[in-house]
Order: sequence, then structure tokens, then C-alpha cells
Amino acid sequence: MNFPRVVIGYHGCLEPLASDLLTGRKSVADWPASKNDWDWLGEGIYFWEHGPSRAKRWAENKARKVKVKGKKNAKPAVVGAIILLGSDVLDLTDVRFAPMLAESYELLAERYRAAGLELPENEISDRKRHYLDCLVINSLFSIPDIRGKYSVVRGAFEEGEPVFPGATIRKETHIQLAVRDPSVIGGLFRPVL
Repeated sequence: MNFPRVVIGYHGCLEPLASDLLTGRKSVADWPASKNDWDWLGEGIYFWEHGPSRAKRWAENKARKVKVKGKKNAKPAVVGAIILLGSDVLDLTDVRFAPMLAESYELLAERYRAAGLELPENEISDRKRHYLDCLVINSLFSIPDIRGKYSVVRGAFEEGEPVFPGATIRKETHIQLAVRDPSVIGGLFRPVL
């Protein structure tokens, strides 16, 4: 596998996971993937591409939520990663992948219709629940010709309120990666934030 592009990704998490990964107590191969049914890019280990501040904010929000549930010592952390992007990236910023997603959606919609079920809908509000997007991408990876072919899903997301009145630029726009195969993670570091 060749690596025509290397990106730096930032993963927001809580301190125990960061320490375990950075000290080698937990190997990259054992890094738990997110498997929520609302994740934008389907299953994977999520990174903000070149976005350490965004990862830090996510980790701080996660720590606040955990503290509310009674875990008083929850500490936010960020793990930086060198991610080796080869030709096996399902890059949603590249128009050539749009037909593949459309086909996955059509196959899924037909299965749901045949079973008398309705497809889930995305809840693009402050909850940021991408039920349909997640289902379509995960279903794409169940197609035999696709399964195992892509190690990373990459997408750009316009998110948040406009930066100024009338703007199309959003406050939280970002590029995110969902690493499905941890072997593309070439190294880890603790960023200075």
C-alpha cells in the first residue's frame, strides 16, 4: 500500500484512553472504534483533520457529560495521530464516490421497503445525529466488492452557526476522518494545546 498523503488527525477523548495509547498500555490495534448509529461517517476511530482545537472542545464536552453522570475526575485529553492516507480512502470530498453512496442508499431503501420499514432520518440540529448517513455508509461496507477495500472514510462538514450575519461560512466547519483500519495510524503524540 502506498501513502501519497500524510495527514495529522486529532482525537478528543478522556485522559485514561490517551495515557494508555501514548504509553503503549493499549495498542493502536485495540483502540475502540465508535459504533454509534448516528456517527457521520459510520464506524471508525474519529479524528479531526488538522483540528486540535476542535478535538479539545469535543473532549471537554465529553468530560462535562461524564461528570454530570457522577464521574467527578473525568479529564479531557487529545491524542494526535499521523495518518497515512493511501489510495484506499473513501473520500467524500471527491465527487467520484457520490454514485457509490447513492447506490448504497438505493439498495438499502429497497430492502427497507421490502420489509415494510422506514429508513431513519438524520437529526441535523444541536443533537447532530446522522442516523441515515451512518446507516448508508455502514451498509456500503457490507457490499462484497467494497468490504475491506477502504481503510478510512473522510468527509467535510459544514457545521454550526454562521460566522457572521449572512455568511455561508460556519463556526464549526471541519474535515473529519473515520479510521476503519488502525494500521494506517503511523504514530501517536500528545499535542501542545
